[in-house]
Amino acid sequence: MFQFLFRFEPTALLWLIVAFVATVLEVSVPHFGSAFVGAGAIAAAAASFLGFGLSAQLTTFIVVLVVSLVTLRSRLLGRLGGRGVPSRTAPLIGRQGVVTHDIEPTLGTGRVTVGGEDWAARSTDAIPAGTRITVMSADGIVLEVTRA
Repeated sequence: MFQFLFRFEPTALLWLIVAFVATVLEVSVPHFGSAFVGAGAIAAAAASFLGFGLSAQLTTFIVVLVVSLVTLRSRLLGRLGGRGVPSRTAPLIGRQGVVTHDIEPTLGTGRVTVGGEDWAARSTDAIPAGTRITVMSADGIVLEVTRA
């Protein structure tokens, strides 16, 4: 029994080295890809330790890699990936400002100042400079406004 537990398997050692390198890479550059390579390599090392041949080890590696990648990556990205780049315009919705350049609905041109910052703006109505407005929404970096 002890011979089974302490026998040396060079392919198992190689698989564990692959798992270690993949883990170090994942910790250094987290992108939720290398972790699955590491999981597949550990499964292949277990197959090697249990005495399976190289084709079974490669099959185990590929199956564990693909199954874990398909089933877990999107869940982990959704949970740990964060919300992305924050919007600069979202905090402006509902705030009031002043038209600095006439807003022309047919041309889609106009500028407003909201919160001390100058923004491109558009509206369904023509709004002359100097008029107070309310920001209703944003389309990228263009504010959709109405008269206040």
